[in-house]
Amino acid sequence: MTQEETNQNQDSQETEALQETQAKKVSAEPQSRIPDFSSGDIIKVYVKIVEGKDKKEKTQAFEGQVLAIKHGKGNTGTFTVRKIVDGIGVERIFPFSAPTIKKIEVIEKFKNRRSKLYYLRDASGKRAKLKKQA
Repeated sequence: MTQEETNQNQDSQETEALQETQAKKVSAEPQSRIPDFSSGDIIKVYVKIVEGKDKKEKTQAFEGQVLAIKHGKGNTGTFTVRKIVDGIGVERIFPFSAPTIKKIEVIEKFKNRRSKLYYLRDASGKRAKLKKQA
């Protein structure tokens, strides 16, 4: 073997090892703190927030109904949570891999037949109700 071939082999082994460790970190990280939930469920998302000049870090809860889960629950996936504050609907989109998410709690599970519940934005009264899961 020549010197160039041995260098190429070492470089390829190092890149493979680096890719494997990164894949393990990425695949293990989001699943460890994300419970099993689906669209329609009521969840509470605890988000880390940095405040002020002295950069105080505090945890803020955002509780609402899951409207949609997009792109799966992997590294690139996101979920939309909607809550109503003083009669005004507030929606937030969270990536599953966001480092600002401290934890997620499932408050209540509901049964539905759709994956995207965007019709709940306009619905009110009985039409906005979902059946509880038994």
